[in-house]
Parts: sequence; C-alpha cells; structure tokens
Amino acid sequence: MTAPVFVVESLAAVGPGSIVELDGPEGRHAVSVRRLQPGEDVVLTDGLGRGAAGVVVRTEGKDRLFVEPVEFPVEPEPSPRITVVQALPKGDRGELAVETMTETGVDAIVPWSAARCITQWKGDRGLKALAKWRATAREAGKQSRRLRFPEVADAATSKQVAALLAKADFAAVLHEDRDYGSEPLATAELPTEGEIVLVVGPEGGVSEQELALFEEAGAKAYRLGRSVLRTSTAGTAAAALLLGRTGRWS
Repeated sequence: MTAPVFVVESLAAVGPGSIVELDGPEGRHAVSVRRLQPGEDVVLTDGLGRGAAGVVVRTEGKDRLFVEPVEFPVEPEPSPRITVVQALPKGDRGELAVETMTETGVDAIVPWSAARCITQWKGDRGLKALAKWRATAREAGKQSRRLRFPEVADAATSKQVAALLAKADFAAVLHEDRDYGSEPLATAELPTEGEIVLVVGPEGGVSEQELALFEEAGAKAYRLGRSVLRTSTAGTAAAALLLGRTGRWS
C-alpha cells in the first residue's frame, strides 16, 4: 500500500533536514481519522506537482502531525495536457464525474452550462456547486496519490468553450449521433504534446447550435463506441482512451 497523501499550502521552503507541521483539517484527518503514528510513511503535496515524502516524527493533540521529509518527488507538467469540458449533470453526478476523471488523470475540468442541461448554476447555488467540484478534485487527487491536482475552472458559457477549443491542438466533441458523421475517437490522430480539449455534452446531447459553434472553432465530433454513456461517465472513459493512446499511461 502506498503512503497516504496530505495537502499543505506550500512546499517552497521545504528541503533536507526540514520538519513540516501538518495541522487544521488535514492534520485532524491524519491524527484522528487515519491515526498515523511515529515512523509511518506519508507524502505531503502542494497539489501543484511538488511532493515531500517522509516519516511521521510525532503527533500533538488531535490535529497536529510533524513530518521529516527524506525525498522530494516532482510530478512533471503533463504532455499532452488533457482538459475535459463537462456539461452540468443532475444531482451529485457532477461530483462523480470530477472524482473519476481526477483518478483517471485528467489535468483540467471546465464546468459547462450547456443549452440542454437540466441543472444550471446560478447565484449562491452555483458557487456552492463549484466549491463541491473543487473539493472533490482535491480529495480524489489525494486518494489517487497525485501530486498535481486538476484545475476546476469557473463555469463556462458555450462561447467561452468555443474560445477554449479554438486554442487547442486537438479539439473534440463527444457526440453519439451516427447520422451526424462523427468519427471514432479510438482512431483519431492525436498530438504528442500541447493541449487536448474534449467536450462532454449533457444527457440531452449537444444542440445543433452548439455543434455548429464548436465546429467553427475547429472541433470535430467523435464517438466512443456502440453504447451510449451517461454524461457523468463519458469523460472518464474518453480520458482513459486518450491517456492510453498518447502514451501517458505507458
């Protein structure tokens, strides 16, 4: 079993001989929930690609843990970088999508208020939903032992998504309508570096207007297979395919 991961605000000043204090909610989880003891291995990360792997030297109270790092792993910038534009699903399926995409290895997630989304983020409700997505990405990053957590952007409009697609080295929209002329993602020509942006539509599908807007931005329609996946699972399945095909899962 690999060592558990905990998040610290910064590792900028941490080096050989340092003792790092873990407190607050992370310290409480380590001491009171995980019940870590002196001598046990842990990994600290800033979530931005830097890590400090070491051993617990002591604990204090219910929420303070002190770690002596002995190794300083770095998770490099991914190449190619994979961003998934995720239409807002119903209920807690958005958090499920974020969790599994994070565990799979997606680098950035953009919530998208598509025309056919039943759920719409507005006002305080939208801010709370976005905070849940970001907290889910953080927890899933820790669970999957990542040092570089995915960025969860602010909710985007279709025009903002189109602007993102226009800058990508490979832009794709998952669209299951075989009469539309979509191509299999499994045989698409992919870049070896740069930015891949993948759009996952809502349960009702991507509208004709949105498809036209995204095509104008340079995105093509692709499909995964014969079955139709739910919006909360399609991004994870597609990301796994892309990670394998680009060599990032080698």
